[in-house]
Amino acid sequence: MWQESSETITPLRSGLTTGSCATACCVAACRSLFAKQSPALVEISLPRGKLVEMHISNYQPLAGNREGIRVSTIKDAGDDPDATHGATIFVELALVSEPGIVFKAAEGVGTVTKTGLLLDIGEPAINPVPRKMMSQHLSNYAEVYQYSGGFEVSVGVVNGEQIATKTMNGRLGILGGLSILGTTGIVRPFSCAAYIASIRQGVDVASSNGVTHMAAATGSSSEAAIGEHYQLQDMALIEMGDFVGALLKHLKKGQISKLSICGGFGKMTKLAQGALDLNSRKCSIDFAFLQRCVTQLLEQQASVLVINTEQQQQLLASVGSANTSIEVLNLCSERQLPLAALICQLAQQQAQAIVAATVAVEVFAINRKGEIIASTVTEVAV
Repeated sequence: MWQESSETITPLRSGLTTGSCATACCVAACRSLFAKQSPALVEISLPRGKLVEMHISNYQPLAGNREGIRVSTIKDAGDDPDATHGATIFVELALVSEPGIVFKAAEGVGTVTKTGLLLDIGEPAINPVPRKMMSQHLSNYAEVYQYSGGFEVSVGVVNGEQIATKTMNGRLGILGGLSILGTTGIVRPFSCAAYIASIRQGVDVASSNGVTHMAAATGSSSEAAIGEHYQLQDMALIEMGDFVGALLKHLKKGQISKLSICGGFGKMTKLAQGALDLNSRKCSIDFAFLQRCVTQLLEQQASVLVINTEQQQQLLASVGSANTSIEVLNLCSERQLPLAALICQLAQQQAQAIVAATVAVEVFAINRKGEIIASTVTEVAV
């Protein structure tokens, strides 16, 4: 007989992102090149100011005549089932005469080949926040050691191309390896039960303290957008992540009078489809659904459209063969079709059908820059 699992809730251990790992490698490389040190531990500053120490596993001079060093660390994602947990992240930092910082993809880091991401086509898949973290730390060390040259930063992941097959990178057009990610520097452990419990607790605490208007966001960018839009107090903001269903079902009790849901266009598309768990492991964008949405818009705006029937068919075909929801959004934006507004309306209908009748639901969609592009309250042109 299996032993019963404990009912005691134990805290899950957080980890650090690949962006934090790359930053730690940059710091260690600077210490090695400028101070001739090889520390086993280095300290970095995360985007929100927290200082953390990270282990360095290896130092290796660069081959050839380049002045620089390769530094490695092992990623620790904590208790999150992250595909890159335990992977070796490395940076090859080369000193160059031209001032500035140039980022490159080393072994195991992919290259962007499609639009709709935060980076331009041809760029190494090193996201803006990790780039900013590395740049700030490198600039600080350059100032401390009065270094006037520049840096060439090649970020890599050992076996990264193989690990990337376990992710959505290929479908998103990131080829050749992984992305270097992170917005806060911290990997928060994924636990359905614990996360859902925290959502419910947040709702209960807010409502018991007199909050009647609550905003639920899928992540930090959407939380910042909706929080700024309404100037809500922190207690009224719920980071629901992908668990919109858990939030909506909990609100069947009618604890509040108004709920504002805010998330990226892709996440809101999934809600509009009827998905209540927005994680990519549970559901994906239904491009046939998006085709039906575009067809509806074409019919509604037939009298003002300047595209003929053949062009409309080409548009629908492009939607059906798209790789990302952002690609579809861009196709519609080019033709002045308010797809984001329609998605918000459909998502609002899905959510409103679940919560108590006394709770008024509104939906906001943001773009990759964290800007509100449409809502069911005031439609924003896309």
